[in-house]
Amino acid sequence: MHPVERSIRDRIAREGPLTVASVMEQALAGRHGYYRDNDPLGPEGDFITAPEVSQMFGELIGLWCVDTWQRLGSPPHFHLVEIGPGRGTLMADALRAARVAPDFLAAKQVNLIEINDTLKHKQGEKLREHAPIWHATFSDVPSGPMILIANELFDALPIHQLEMTAQGWRERVIGLQGDALQFGLAAPSPALGLLQPAHALAEPGEIAEVSPASIALIDGIARRLVQERGAALIIDYGPGTSGLGESFQALKSHRYHAPLEELGTADLTAHVDFGALIKAARQAGALVFGPATQGDFLRALGIELRADMLAKRSDLATTEILRRQVHRLIAPEQMGRLFKVIGLAGPDLEIDALGGLAGL
Repeated sequence: MHPVERSIRDRIAREGPLTVASVMEQALAGRHGYYRDNDPLGPEGDFITAPEVSQMFGELIGLWCVDTWQRLGSPPHFHLVEIGPGRGTLMADALRAARVAPDFLAAKQVNLIEINDTLKHKQGEKLREHAPIWHATFSDVPSGPMILIANELFDALPIHQLEMTAQGWRERVIGLQGDALQFGLAAPSPALGLLQPAHALAEPGEIAEVSPASIALIDGIARRLVQERGAALIIDYGPGTSGLGESFQALKSHRYHAPLEELGTADLTAHVDFGALIKAARQAGALVFGPATQGDFLRALGIELRADMLAKRSDLATTEILRRQVHRLIAPEQMGRLFKVIGLAGPDLEIDALGGLAGL
């Protein structure tokens, strides 16, 4: 049994059933947690993110960052921040594309929010020439103008599951039945206060998912943008508006996996409630752009033109690879529709200040 599962079982034996959020937090980010001890990316891992699909993804985001920096007035010093940077692939591709703007590269300080020592080493190798600084939390990033990227981050932040019953909302919890981990119901936690208006339509048996951790993080990012100036780009998967439904799931070796089996060995995620993120960011005073689908966003940034340019100097085999990469990133039946993009900005940026998000 993985040490994480043993620890969770021991905790349940001491404290009683735990919320889904508590189990997610411990399984993913606690001692020996999935995100602390593993490199989950790539064909040999559990999942592949967009930067690993194609270098074009990171390159276009790099050009978006340059454009945003210029719209901010080209500050001589600013923080380029990525939360959950994986192997450093997105940031490396973004900075390579940003060579078209030497002043941007001279002005930036790369800040990476990371808790995994193995991934820190890989990030350091890829980004050595840019002298990145690592932080354990977003709040550790020094003050100053900021451009922030978060790709597939919020889906891994802990969620609470609330189930409507004949007696009203109850919290879904995880306990032990004999030797098996099983779901049960308990009195709702303070997370009940995060329910959105759409959740009022719930019928008995329906589930709402809320994430205090996500709201706290988006609030911190938005307030920082309002106070210090800057913009943030958030890309993740989930519906564009708040709604009902269960999305808590696990991935292992690129396959869906029972979420309560072999805790600590599989990725635990849930769909991001973009409606809740947008509401929280606006309440903190930030401008919000989107949500746009990833397909529309990447088309607006010119991914098809970029692929055509690369194909002109490539052989037929490479051209076919480029075609498949673009299809995976933007096709509705692939990543193009499920993944959404929102932009956040301080109130001094104009409504069209986020380049590819404008008008989407």
